[in-house]
Amino acid sequence: MALLTCLAAGCTTGGGPADDRGGADREPSRSDGPRPAAGPVLAVKIDNARPARPHTGLNAADIVYVEPVEGGLSRLMAVYATTLPEVVGPVRSARESDLELLRQFDRPVLAFSGAQGRLLPLIDGAPLEAATPGAANGAYHRDRDRPAPHNLYLRPERVLPSAPGAAALTTGFRHGAAPAGGTPETSRTVRYPAARFTFTWSEERRRWLVSTDGTPAVTTDAGPVAPATVVVQYVKVRTSDFRDYLGNHTPYTETVGSGRAEVLRDGRAYDVTWKRPKATDGTEFTTRDGGRVAFAEGQVWVVLAKA
Repeated sequence: MALLTCLAAGCTTGGGPADDRGGADREPSRSDGPRPAAGPVLAVKIDNARPARPHTGLNAADIVYVEPVEGGLSRLMAVYATTLPEVVGPVRSARESDLELLRQFDRPVLAFSGAQGRLLPLIDGAPLEAATPGAANGAYHRDRDRPAPHNLYLRPERVLPSAPGAAALTTGFRHGAAPAGGTPETSRTVRYPAARFTFTWSEERRRWLVSTDGTPAVTTDAGPVAPATVVVQYVKVRTSDFRDYLGNHTPYTETVGSGRAEVLRDGRAYDVTWKRPKATDGTEFTTRDGGRVAFAEGQVWVVLAKA
């Protein structure tokens, strides 16, 4: 409870492990406003560089978003509502487009290692709780067996006393029977300029086995990464006004609007349309005849790919 009081009061600076890139990123200074009665989800920015793998706590997430970042690489945003793992990580820094993506949730808690200095006022003004190392003293630790900056880990129970439950997942996602049609699919690869993800259907497990850059994705605590549904959502990716510490422009992924997507479930692929009219809305997926698309029960991966 002390930590939650600190977050609500804006205690987001101070001690804790240093952020990645030698302190180039900083932490927001405040976070105002009441939390929803149902409780917030926990969103964690997760490093996906090769030295950051294997991940910890990823399989407990309800939703995993795959986002493009500088240099053609990727990062993950794991969203937790029904289960909080003991440890999650490695944790890395936030990006501008995270704020738009998170508006669909009711005042989420965002755990991240820091952010580019000019981005901090936007984070301060966003309707979320910033759980950084400085705000959440004792919630983060460094794994001495891994190289920095790929070794910062979060203990979720230190920033959220309990999982809020499925009602906090205000994404518009629905679970239920598969739509009619679709085509058989055994493997699907999505490529970024410097990263690739392959999803291979396992009939035995009734799940999509994930490989990243050609290597099977596993976790340190719960085995292979295997979502029940994979969504490849084609979006506009533009250059933002922000740069990383090397001077590279950060890509901005637009998740408000509409476009095409592919839904992979039950060993089949479905061509669908996505629509999110405004940032506070969830995303609706529909077939060509306008029917709502339901996902299989279990974890959902949403891969944000350039349209």
